[in-house]
Amino acid sequence: MKDFYAQHKLKDLWCIRENGFQEDLQGIRETQFALGNGYWGARGVLEERPQGAEPGTFITGVYDRLTSQVSDLVNLPNPFFFKFILKGEKFGAAAMDIESHQRTLNMQDGLLLRRTIYRDVKNRRFDYQSLRFVSMENKNIGVMQIVLTPLDGDVEIEVQSGIDTSVFNKGGVHEGNKIHFNVQESDHEENVSYRLLETLEKRHKIIYRSGLYYKIGRKKTLADSSILRLKLKKRQSVIFTRIVNISSYAEIENIKKGKEDSRREFRKAFKVNFDSLLKSHAHAWNDLWKTADVTIGGTSDIQKNLRFNIYHMLICASNDAGLSSIGARTLSGEGYRGHIFWDAEIFLLPFYAYVFPEIAKNMLLYRHKRLDPARKIAKKQGYKGTMFPWESAETGEEETPTWAKDLDGRIIRIKTNELEHHITVDIAYACYQYALITGDNEFLKKAGYELIFSAARFWASRVSKNKQGKYEIRNVIGPDEFHEHVNNNAFTNVMAKWNLLTAHKLYTQLKIKDKKAGASLCSRMSLTEKEVALWKFIAARLVVKINKNNVIEQFDGFFRKRYIEIVNFDENGIPLLPKGVKVKDYNKTQFVKQADVLMMLYLLRDVYTDKVKESNYWFYVKRTLHKSSLSPAIHCLMALQAGSLSQAYQFFNIALRADISNLHGNTDEGIHAASLGGVWQCVVNGFAGVYYKKTHLCVDPFMPKTWGKIGCSLSWQNYILRLEVKNNEVRIRVEGKSRTKIKIEVFGRVRLIGKGKEHIFTRPKAGQQKHYYL
Repeated sequence: MKDFYAQHKLKDLWCIRENGFQEDLQGIRETQFALGNGYWGARGVLEERPQGAEPGTFITGVYDRLTSQVSDLVNLPNPFFFKFILKGEKFGAAAMDIESHQRTLNMQDGLLLRRTIYRDVKNRRFDYQSLRFVSMENKNIGVMQIVLTPLDGDVEIEVQSGIDTSVFNKGGVHEGNKIHFNVQESDHEENVSYRLLETLEKRHKIIYRSGLYYKIGRKKTLADSSILRLKLKKRQSVIFTRIVNISSYAEIENIKKGKEDSRREFRKAFKVNFDSLLKSHAHAWNDLWKTADVTIGGTSDIQKNLRFNIYHMLICASNDAGLSSIGARTLSGEGYRGHIFWDAEIFLLPFYAYVFPEIAKNMLLYRHKRLDPARKIAKKQGYKGTMFPWESAETGEEETPTWAKDLDGRIIRIKTNELEHHITVDIAYACYQYALITGDNEFLKKAGYELIFSAARFWASRVSKNKQGKYEIRNVIGPDEFHEHVNNNAFTNVMAKWNLLTAHKLYTQLKIKDKKAGASLCSRMSLTEKEVALWKFIAARLVVKINKNNVIEQFDGFFRKRYIEIVNFDENGIPLLPKGVKVKDYNKTQFVKQADVLMMLYLLRDVYTDKVKESNYWFYVKRTLHKSSLSPAIHCLMALQAGSLSQAYQFFNIALRADISNLHGNTDEGIHAASLGGVWQCVVNGFAGVYYKKTHLCVDPFMPKTWGKIGCSLSWQNYILRLEVKNNEVRIRVEGKSRTKIKIEVFGRVRLIGKGKEHIFTRPKAGQQKHYYL
């Protein structure tokens, strides 16, 4: 039996495989095998849509709220629906006996492949093969090819295909399932299926066009209907090829022109043969991987799983001038309704800033375009400046639902939108980080300064002065969401302090370097010297509590909470709860949901000494339950700074396998975006030891010997750096247009490096690391 797509399944380090069909894993596989190109994404649902399947097709930035408590990322019609019927018997993973079944996600080329051998009620076998992709070269195009071969006799089959509009968004607490669109126009002419959809509230227009042709032998036939009947001889293959074009338009756009554009683009793609479409798509993926790939020598499973994480960051990355950003579950599922959290700026943005700076800038422009709603939120709460929503969607208004299920299944009221205010400084921090990595001063002038200064204005109005003349930030939720209504959360206070001081510094520098831009910004923001001076004054007096053991108190009274020792762990190293402790009582204990103080220490690595970092790591790691996918990666990074490679490696493996192994039990709702970015940071900023100081980049590896070496490409201030690092050796090649030498600190020594040749640096013998075998 011929494998039509064998050449796309050969590279094991680039392939994720499913062997055998398990109905209860269907939702997880749909997430893992998702395809996308940043404009739209599609879950890896089986073509025949078996019972229990959850098809999901999402266009970035297309949300709708009607019939929902808050906005949903709209689940649009499934363009990859296709099924065969043989005398009333449906070909399907759950409907017909399966002799063998394998699917392969080829991450190198962005392909999803399938081969299933079916056996019908008469014991006849059928070889079913498919290949599909969402084009990375033409962002509106999707392509699918299916091959069916009867192996044991002649048959007559019925084919049903088309645009499956029977999809919906799943309801949350107190909601039923929802359909967020109407089909306004539907047609099938000139061998092309056409649908015009409109979302119910926002009135986004979405146009689907699809065409199908098939070959038996050398004869090509255009399908003139969504239902076909064909006769096939024993071992005679029929090859179906389907092309789909999906385009979206805002309510204010010219839909007549949109129809013409989509018709022209579809016709152009439909005339191109399958192999050419596949080749151009694979070439676009090859260009991405030249920049994005991170290689780890000698670790096949880790290498493959790392690429899985990077792959999912590549398929959700959009560059649309700030119209959209990246949701907490990417474009691979409906988890968190597609909303955008701090995950985007703190966990994902570093990858894009170092690898695809334009994507990182787009994420920040998304926030800048929504400054006005953020100002309105702050004003409504009685504050100045900008207060960004905890959950954001299309408009920049607050989208956090009122009710949700807690870890124990209880329905609880959500207060993050009211109290988790650190989202505002997270965005300011991301602006500063992006500007430092890229050297993009134009971004600062057009958007970054305003985001950072508006955030500082918010914090200056958010603080309150106590009797001792100190400033406090009271009644908040920190990253540790187990404890609500706390005062002086360390993460919030220290990050706010950083925001105030950084805004003051940038304002002072701007006045000197570019008086015209500074004057324009001050005029636009009504910013005065007196207000900026107040930022520095407040920052110097913001409360941060640290005890004699160098441990920073997570919030006022945390040290007085009940300490319960964590003694048992699951097979992945995740803590198991002591018996008798209920979820509703976590707030009475020192249990921490995820990195809080440690998160702050990681982001501001040059503020506190190594001794403080080490003390806080060992204090808080004993209290953290890691009930968030955000937590393991940060603990890996902080374990390295605390000098514990073994703990870092343990937490890295948890983060690395978050979705490939469904460690959090909810991968079916979509990929955990924050964990993707966290894993990349673990490898590059952690084990490879790449980090920045105020003026330059640093490289100081700390990695297991079994890894051999780490290779990656990074963008740094208009240069491209090709790095190959070992524990005691660093190789750097600098590429770029400028002839100016670049300052890089390697093994604690600052060097000036020119472009054009490979520079090799060896760790001084006095600092040579011991080899760690893990």
